[in-house]
Amino acid sequence: MTARTNAGAGEGTSTTAPAPSLDTDALIDDPDIRIIVCCGSGGVGKTTTAAALGVRAAERGRKVVVLTIDPARRLAQSMGIDSLDNVPRRVKGIEGEDAGELHAMMLDMKRTFDEIVEAHADGERARAILENPFYQSLSAGFAGTQEYMAMEKLGQLRARDEWDLIVVDTPPSRSALDFLDAPKRLGSFLDGKFIKLLMAPAKMGGRAGMKFLNVGMSMMTGTLGKLLGGQFLRDVQTFVAAMDTMFGGFRTRADATYKLLQAPGTAFLVVATPERDALREAAYFVERLAAEDMPLAGLVLNRVHGSDAARLSAEQALTAAENLEAVGIVDQTAGKAGLREPADSPAAGSAPPPDTTASHAREADSDATPEADVTADATTEVTPDVTTEELTAALLRLHAERMQMVAREQDTRDRFTALHPEVAVTAVAALPGDVHDLSGLRAIGDRLATGSPPAGAA
Repeated sequence: MTARTNAGAGEGTSTTAPAPSLDTDALIDDPDIRIIVCCGSGGVGKTTTAAALGVRAAERGRKVVVLTIDPARRLAQSMGIDSLDNVPRRVKGIEGEDAGELHAMMLDMKRTFDEIVEAHADGERARAILENPFYQSLSAGFAGTQEYMAMEKLGQLRARDEWDLIVVDTPPSRSALDFLDAPKRLGSFLDGKFIKLLMAPAKMGGRAGMKFLNVGMSMMTGTLGKLLGGQFLRDVQTFVAAMDTMFGGFRTRADATYKLLQAPGTAFLVVATPERDALREAAYFVERLAAEDMPLAGLVLNRVHGSDAARLSAEQALTAAENLEAVGIVDQTAGKAGLREPADSPAAGSAPPPDTTASHAREADSDATPEADVTADATTEVTPDVTTEELTAALLRLHAERMQMVAREQDTRDRFTALHPEVAVTAVAALPGDVHDLSGLRAIGDRLATGSPPAGAA
């Protein structure tokens, strides 16, 4: 894939050929594809896309696990599970004669970190690490820890070789690139001068070590001691001494998982909505994946709008609405409250002419029953203030707004395609409501598979 430097997916208008179609069924059916990573900016539907792919792949015969990092727990709710945790849970309700299995889990960042410590340190050292205040702070929310732990968990799941397919919902971070950057960021932290300085005393030992420690601490206490406190620095030093033997393992596993993401058995799906900011972020991510030699399968464009009445353009609808409203102003109809003369009209101050038609009708129908008169009066009282013409004009204006939205979305999509014509795209038509169960996820899966925009969007 050729990387492109212009990431402004919302800049400049262009006419471009349609993008190639993304065949998601071929992707999830391919036995060589073992990992699908759904990535993109926040709020574009990554979690729903990952869950829908998992359901569809399982019902087409694969044994799937979906790993989400979404704290909103929508995945658990949509799959009918009370709660998700760091252990894969079997999802019930997967249908089909040749159906496989679906499991789901939600990353527990701290628990994943604890598992790494427990797996790579003896009992006494593991206990010292887990009880260390600096470790507890680090494992609960250190910058980049969530992304790194997501990579760790992905590596663990793949190493178990228990599932045919792993679908990953990347963290809801401000930058969609954090997931890729996490291993390098943690590696830089572990290799940094601060950590090396703290590790040196433990490695040297004895008086020489203590002398070095005193020199090192004297260099830092002037600034860090005032900002963070001496106790914090001691906690860090104790943590580093206990973690010394594990640092190399962190780096090795991070590198291995990074290579796993570059392997042919992995496929990245960039998820976006047809909005300028979301597609600008998607364009940037496409270029970054290319730069990192990550295998991109394509773009999922969520919540695309269309209209079954697309033959009626926005301009035509607005013209028709204006004509109807003009008729409503000129051709007044007696008895329509919504179409009275304006207050400044010459006739506004004069009394309306007597309704002789109504009086003649009563005289001609003098034999009518009282009940009939009551019914007629009641009907007159509930006559709506809005005429058919006004209602039609309002609907035409709504349709015009819809068609303008469709045009904006298509224009934004065309700009992305002009920048990245090689990226396959599948469009998912917007649903009338939120997805909250397996049926909703199946509906999303169907739209992912068809890969066609809704009526009027193409």
